[in-house]
Amino acid sequence: MANITFTSPKLKKDLTVYAVAGDCRTLLAIAREHKVPIDFECENGECGSCAVQVSILANKQPHGIALTEKEKTVLKLIGKITGKQIEDAEVGDIPPPWRLACQFIVRDEDILVRF
Repeated sequence: MANITFTSPKLKKDLTVYAVAGDCRTLLAIAREHKVPIDFECENGECGSCAVQVSILANKQPHGIALTEKEKTVLKLIGKITGKQIEDAEVGDIPPPWRLACQFIVRDEDILVRF
């Protein structure tokens, strides 16, 4: 069970939606279902247009949510994450602040998504 709060100048007010634990849909799929206007083009992790900032809202150790190879390449290429942040994610399970909405699978934790 996770609450996802979307915040953006594109929204009249923040929107919090519920994601079912074990659901394998991407953050972009959940956003589209709830008519959240996250930009996207390819939906395949290759263009970077759906880059979003993700923050954990709980005071606990965040789940190690693996970056896909596409995310690593695209987010580094567009300057959203560094090689050090990729290493921290892979070695220390420390999630980077930026993710691709089309690749990010929501886990059982409350998050804030800025776009």
